[in-house]
Amino acid sequence: MAKKVEVKDLLEAGVHFGHLTRKWNPNMAPYIYMERNGIHVINLYKTVAKLDEAKAALKQIASSGRKILFVATKKQAKDIVAEKVANVNMPYITERWPGGMLTNFVTIRKSVKKMTAIDRMKKDGTFLSLSKKERLQKDRLRAKLEKNLGSISEMTRLPGALFIVDTMREHIAVKEAMKLNIPIFAMVDTNSDPREIDYLIPSNDDASKSIEIIMQEVTDAVAEGLTERKSEKQAEKEGAEETKKAAAPKEEAPVKEEVEVAPKAEAPVEEPKAEVVEEVAVEKEAPAKKAPKKKPAAEDDKGDDLTKIEGVGPKAAEYLTAAGIDTFAKVAKAKADKMKEILTEASSRMGHLDPTSWPKQAKMAADGKWDELKEWQDNTKGGVE
Repeated sequence: MAKKVEVKDLLEAGVHFGHLTRKWNPNMAPYIYMERNGIHVINLYKTVAKLDEAKAALKQIASSGRKILFVATKKQAKDIVAEKVANVNMPYITERWPGGMLTNFVTIRKSVKKMTAIDRMKKDGTFLSLSKKERLQKDRLRAKLEKNLGSISEMTRLPGALFIVDTMREHIAVKEAMKLNIPIFAMVDTNSDPREIDYLIPSNDDASKSIEIIMQEVTDAVAEGLTERKSEKQAEKEGAEETKKAAAPKEEAPVKEEVEVAPKAEAPVEEPKAEVVEEVAVEKEAPAKKAPKKKPAAEDDKGDDLTKIEGVGPKAAEYLTAAGIDTFAKVAKAKADKMKEILTEASSRMGHLDPTSWPKQAKMAADGKWDELKEWQDNTKGGVE
């Protein structure tokens, strides 16, 4: 486990410096400690608490296998974000936020496919058959796409969450994420509105040292989540192999016993031994029949990860689980109107959600049709057909 960040470390990095008092947003008042020389000072104890909360949520999303998209286009943040995020193999936007990046994701994917098509042309020799002018145009297009979309080339579906540095500058990204109910994590300064953010970290979003220390903590949490996911997968594989090995001798055991018992049945006293054989057979068959009945019950006690359904964020999944809808099978049987009613009662911010497609996605997940589900999600916008 990574070392927990302390208030002293944040103080040395200048995380506590806010904006001028005349530029403040009154909604940030709970996170402001004091005012000095016309500048607001952020309460670092609250920053540490909010940072821990955000790290726990990011770790959970990463361990579930969902991608986290990092957004930072300001000069002092772009290089730091690109370096830190590349280490954990997550997508990031540091040049310019392309309008409709989330709400029109299908079109953005087409642009990424253009880039891969040009690479394919260069490999198979088709590129050399083009005229000099056409090759130059393709190279320029490839360079432009690489600059703007190169870091999201492996993001084949909508991200599980957004992490933003400076919500004022990236307000379009915030609006798009809110529309699709994608959880938003952000560094929020004293001039920003915290009401739009699901997991805010009150901090200075202008100083490079402040951005670097927060990004280090966040990416460490993501790395822990990815490590957890790897270890879980490995444990599942090992468990499956052990189950197969254990199952093989159990099937052969009754055959061997019957062969050994058969000659004993020919002994002078036949009736008592036949009864003993029948009793032994009944005793040995009984647990074999009961064993499979216990396994589904144990598996039903464990809820599924509902965030794998497009449009269901961590908070929505939490509210559904609290209402008793905690597995893909239950979501598949639930009515969309009932789920919408549950979410709206839990939080007014969830009133815009459209759960129409959730039962359909949950049915595919429950049946283990993950490839079919992934293909469906890639061809829809935000889980809405």
